[in-house]
Amino acid sequence: MATPDDVTPQADKPTDEWVTGDEPMTGPQHSYLQTLAQEAGEDVPEGLTKAGASEMIDKLQQSTGRGAS
Repeated sequence: MATPDDVTPQADKPTDEWVTGDEPMTGPQHSYLQTLAQEAGEDVPEGLTKAGASEMIDKLQQSTGRGAS
């Protein structure tokens, strides 16, 4: 399942190099992260940045099998 570009922006670039990585996560990131976290039985920490949310999305996609090619 492909993810929208605004959920995992610039996925080919390390998150520590994102110009906007320190900004709060986007609405689509939050929504997708909540879905993945619920499936994985995990909680989403408050105050995640765009970069932090993207990293957590990657981790949860691996554990839930979502986003697998």
